[in-house]
Amino acid sequence: MLGTERKVVVAELLHPSSPTSSVTAAGLVPELLAFIARDDASEADFNDLALRLFAHQFQHNSAFQKFCQQRGRTPRTVKSWRDIPAVPINGFKDLTLSCVPTGQCARVFQTSGTTRGDVKGRHWHPGLAVYDRSMSRNFRTRFMAGRERMPMGILFPDERQMPHSSLAHYLALALHHFGTPDSRYYLDSTGLQIDALCATLEQVQKRGEPFALLGASYSFVHLIDALQARGLGFQLPAGSRLLDTGGFKGQSREMAMDEFYDSLFATFGVPRSACINMYGMTELSTQFYDAGNAVLPAVKSGPHWIRTRVLDPLTGQEVPRGERGILAHTDLGNYNSVTTILTEDVGIAVDGGFLLLGRAQGAQAKGCSIAVDEFLKAVRA
Repeated sequence: MLGTERKVVVAELLHPSSPTSSVTAAGLVPELLAFIARDDASEADFNDLALRLFAHQFQHNSAFQKFCQQRGRTPRTVKSWRDIPAVPINGFKDLTLSCVPTGQCARVFQTSGTTRGDVKGRHWHPGLAVYDRSMSRNFRTRFMAGRERMPMGILFPDERQMPHSSLAHYLALALHHFGTPDSRYYLDSTGLQIDALCATLEQVQKRGEPFALLGASYSFVHLIDALQARGLGFQLPAGSRLLDTGGFKGQSREMAMDEFYDSLFATFGVPRSACINMYGMTELSTQFYDAGNAVLPAVKSGPHWIRTRVLDPLTGQEVPRGERGILAHTDLGNYNSVTTILTEDVGIAVDGGFLLLGRAQGAQAKGCSIAVDEFLKAVRA
């Protein structure tokens, strides 16, 4: 950055004189909660809030600031949310991406760490009001299908067993806000509680009341195997819904997605159109959903406080519509870390959202690695 421009940027940050640079940490949470609650937010509204979050993160997140400066991106030069530099997702493993000291954060979510040895990505949250509101409003719209509450079963450990799991927290919110009093967990430190779940599903069938079963994709695989071993299957009442997330790569058994959703239908009697997949990650505060998996790949989309682009990982530029690239998400819920992340997931932009095609391989994976190297070199310079 030129010396003159550097002085101007520093002066703006120390003595803000425009709406873009005047955002303060104290005002972020109420404003974000209000934005999430809106039904009429426009593209211009999203852009305005994204730019003010960028100015806040540029000022208070030193690692992010260095990365932006290397790319010539500052609150003075960035005029659109599309121009906010996308931080490679592995940056959450190598650096502390937080605008406040981590000692002031109420919660830290950690990734599984399976792709890089024991190194875990960490996402620091000063509080969970924004995360929780993001989850609950989105979940109500995309999964509950007009119902206020449903009896639910959770196929994942609770937060006591996995206190740093964003998925454990997500499912706890689903149970608390949307489950009936008889909803409960069916997986603990001893494994799947098959007998208890079978008893519940038999009662559900007799009552004819819709039931929701939610959990990690690999939990459903283990459950399907266990029920098949017993020769059991169920026909859950009309209106029942299943939610899986996370896939099962690296688990004891993998399944092709068509086989997986066919098995869900065969085992529980829930049509594939009511089998919802949630696409989320520790490094985000907002989740994406599809509208069922009758046809694969299903279109994923998010709410009005998140946007997705499909990028060339080397240039950072959007690829032409219909071409494969790496997904980059701009999530306004990420007010304390960075709003924009470059994933390692391949996708295609389509009408209504994007198609998720899997993990980066070959040239795209190499491009992601180079992007990570460039990011680390910038912040360690």
